[in-house]
Amino acid sequence: MVRSADILLEDVIRLAEAAGARINEIYETTFAVGRKADASPVTAADHEAEALIVQGLAALTPDIPIVAEEAMARGTCPAIADRFWLVDPLDGTKEFINRIGDFTVNIALIEAGTPVLGVVHIPVSGESFAAAGRGAATRRKRGGAVQSIAARTPHADGVVVLTSRFHADQRKLDAFLEECPAMQGRKVRECKVAGSALKFCLIAAGEADLYPRLGPTMEWDTAAGHALILGAGGSVETLDGNPLRYGKPDFLNSGFVARGR
Repeated sequence: MVRSADILLEDVIRLAEAAGARINEIYETTFAVGRKADASPVTAADHEAEALIVQGLAALTPDIPIVAEEAMARGTCPAIADRFWLVDPLDGTKEFINRIGDFTVNIALIEAGTPVLGVVHIPVSGESFAAAGRGAATRRKRGGAVQSIAARTPHADGVVVLTSRFHADQRKLDAFLEECPAMQGRKVRECKVAGSALKFCLIAAGEADLYPRLGPTMEWDTAAGHALILGAGGSVETLDGNPLRYGKPDFLNSGFVARGR
């Protein structure tokens, strides 16, 4: 039986929170840092969180393929269909290594190229952001209090723009903002630095307006946050104005713009 995204959501939130708890345990230790084939860092937290999530998703939906970052780094790629999972067990490994708390657990369900379910869990704060459908985005505090969230229209005094801590290019960003149709003659009120998928959460929660990513990312980096922004009433588009799609042969995204209303 095919289970809809909204029915799966609570189970996926619990999986993300369990992975976050394990990440927190490792975060409190002196952990080793390894390197993957592409020279990017990896830790036991990445591997153990992914194993927990993959095992849970396989039990929950044995018929849906799972594309997970660390498995992909080892060369393990399942055949995918219209419906598949994308997992980034520890988005923001550099933040994790540098003891900066804004790393996340990202889990998304893709249907026909679009993220229809997304959970972004922040282990350090214990918060979980989640959505399965438009108008259904929520923010869950540690302990279970849940509130609905929505993306906002930019304030009259300017736009709050988000940039990446480790991947920003200020000159390219400034040039892009000068030409960006989403600015519509508005000025930049504030530029905030944030790591991982937390940037998507801030837009979905109505705390920021625009996140231009001008370099490449992988689909598992963005899918959960993308689902969250869609659920909050915002959008994520490629730099040429088309919806960002998933299930590409190499799972590689080009640049994109995430924004509120």
